[in-house]
Amino acid sequence: MNTERTARALELMRRYAERTGVTAPGPGRRYLWTDAFAVCNFLGLAAATGDAALSALARRVIERVHDVLGRHRGDDGRTGRLSGLDEAEGARHPTRGGLRIGKPLPERARDEPLDDRLEWDRDGQYFHYLTKWMHALDQAARATRDTRYNVWARELAVAAHGAFVVAAPGARTPHTYSNAERMYWKMSIDLSRPQVPSMGQHDPLDGLLTCVALDATAAELGVADAGPRLGAIAADFAAMTTLDRLATTDPLGIGGLLVDAHRVAALRRAGAWAGDDGFFDALLVSAALGLRHYVRQPDLRAPAAHRLGFRELGLAIGLAAVEPLRADAGPSADARAALDELARYASVRGVIESFWLDDAHRRQETWTTHEDINEVMLATALAPDGFLARRA
Repeated sequence: MNTERTARALELMRRYAERTGVTAPGPGRRYLWTDAFAVCNFLGLAAATGDAALSALARRVIERVHDVLGRHRGDDGRTGRLSGLDEAEGARHPTRGGLRIGKPLPERARDEPLDDRLEWDRDGQYFHYLTKWMHALDQAARATRDTRYNVWARELAVAAHGAFVVAAPGARTPHTYSNAERMYWKMSIDLSRPQVPSMGQHDPLDGLLTCVALDATAAELGVADAGPRLGAIAADFAAMTTLDRLATTDPLGIGGLLVDAHRVAALRRAGAWAGDDGFFDALLVSAALGLRHYVRQPDLRAPAAHRLGFRELGLAIGLAAVEPLRADAGPSADARAALDELARYASVRGVIESFWLDDAHRRQETWTTHEDINEVMLATALAPDGFLARRA
């Protein structure tokens, strides 16, 4: 454990908890992506320091998210839980209606035209945010041995699949389509209609790996029958995952591919991954290709006013997985070559972290406007085990 990095991550996470109301009465400021990383950070820091209070903070974030983002907005004419369940049943199944993003503006009305600029600030549900929350719940189940978290994550997977996946004509319904065609990128708060009908590049991949991981945890904890099994849903996501189209020059996306390769490696070690080696190799090759092009761009040499910290920090988090992955390359020449290339860019992680640890850079509007997500992901980059490690 690097005590300096851990101490800095702790400082960032305590500020987040105070600023967003985790440690204060009231709903606070909830945002699903940020809170998912925060849960993982608190769990990892609890394991690193032995401080049980940090694990309690992770549980507190989960409670707050389900109570706030699992309900309709205060400025919405609708009330209650997104699932429509009553309070008692809703508390037992807090994720069955999905979870709101937590954006500041109300969602776009049914008859309101799409405004691409405004849509970024409108509420709704994102699939890739839901998968991050499923991962956070699964990490909580593994760290605390509270199996409810895994069951809730699997129930969320069913809800998300049923809403975001577009079934092919004649496919089975409601939740296992077998011939799924595509996915929506953004749905309405109640999951009744798409808000952005295009498909996220890595959404099927996120769905596949998350479902496999959730089922693996359920089996390990002995609760496979306490919630839905996700094998058929995972097969839908696998059918939509196109391995030769994963490469991206977006730093957050590159980092995500490296995190996904790390997840596949962990699932293989646990005997829970049935895919062939070509899948693992494709993730690494795609990440290496994207990173090769990204570092040639001027982005990392631009001033703070023209950079988005959380996107770069997503890459830093992924780069933290490269060294552990070198032990999992196996006999594949493609995987070894990709990891050798990725290792040559290991210093990029430190470049990104050092830049955003500079107080002057964190005073820029591009940082302060997104302070919560930026600080939490900086903490993840400094102490990534809570997010990356698949604990026994």
